[in-house]
Amino acid sequence: MQQQVTTEQAMARAVELAARGLGRAAPNPVVGCVVLDSAGIVVGEGWHDRAGGPHAEVVALADAGEAARGGTAVVTLEPCRHTGRTGPCTTALLEAGITRVVVAVPDPTETAGGGADLLRRKGVDVVEGVGREAAEHGNRAWLHAVTTGRPWVTWKLASTLDGRTAAADGTSRWITGPTAREAVHRLRAERDAVLVGAGTLRADDPHLAVRGLDDVTQPLRVVLDPRAEVPLTARVLDDVAPTLVVVAEGTDAARLTDAGVDVLAVPAGERGLDLAVLLVALHARGVHSVLLEGGAHLAASAVAADLVDEVVAHIAPALLGAGSPVLADAGITTMTEALRLTTTDVARLGDDVAVTATVRRER
Repeated sequence: MQQQVTTEQAMARAVELAARGLGRAAPNPVVGCVVLDSAGIVVGEGWHDRAGGPHAEVVALADAGEAARGGTAVVTLEPCRHTGRTGPCTTALLEAGITRVVVAVPDPTETAGGGADLLRRKGVDVVEGVGREAAEHGNRAWLHAVTTGRPWVTWKLASTLDGRTAAADGTSRWITGPTAREAVHRLRAERDAVLVGAGTLRADDPHLAVRGLDDVTQPLRVVLDPRAEVPLTARVLDDVAPTLVVVAEGTDAARLTDAGVDVLAVPAGERGLDLAVLLVALHARGVHSVLLEGGAHLAASAVAADLVDEVVAHIAPALLGAGSPVLADAGITTMTEALRLTTTDVARLGDDVAVTATVRRER
């Protein structure tokens, strides 16, 4: 006999399910849903896997079948009430005979929001706020993007214990071990775009695509190349994943466009290309999360412009004492101006340690 679960337990499971859509659902949110029958037993599960595909509620209701009638739908984001590429989830819930809906996070968009009120008007008991903190964290990129108009930016760095990313002679491979490098590919797979600067491009000729994982949607590879100097033989220009080369306005990029390379021109300033303009342009392309894998100068530009939302630091138990710092001058001159973060996760990756922290914006 299956065991009854609480709505809190069901919501925790729904948050887990929602995470399966990371890097795949954009420009839609990641959503998970668990359906309980009238006795509180799980009878259906679902998540939103891809834009244009069925929403989490529809998948979970199909999984539950007739057992959903008279039951409860536990969902991480308020059910939508509009028709896009798929029909309204509110209609699907009503037609399935759901009598209670438990929602973690309200939908902040004008087009899809208001589903909870519609369900209430139809006689459905709606409870909001259960598991909200965890659901918001899991969907932080989409929520940030739709409320600010720019993608959520995660800066991924790898350094020694003393904050060096390369030795004095310039060597940098490999600072971290194989487990940490595998984790980077999982990070890429969960983001809509990966961003590097011209310095990293010249030094490492990075590929930036996801490797070693099955059934992933490759992120957009974004390369900052102000003078349009990227060689056509660069690994990042292969056809494994889409690539966008970003140049300074006024730069002659005909060599790239004639070769079929997707090029975007943005203004340039003292710190290089205008990252704020770039992020707005990426948002317009449906990019809601960006993994910044560039070097110290690109990271400094992003920090100085207050565009970093999260840091994932892979720290190796090694000391160099000299060499390249992990972060260049970001315009911070005193401790009171320090960019403070809140740690959300600490994990062992073999001998290395991964620290994930979000930026505190109350400063």
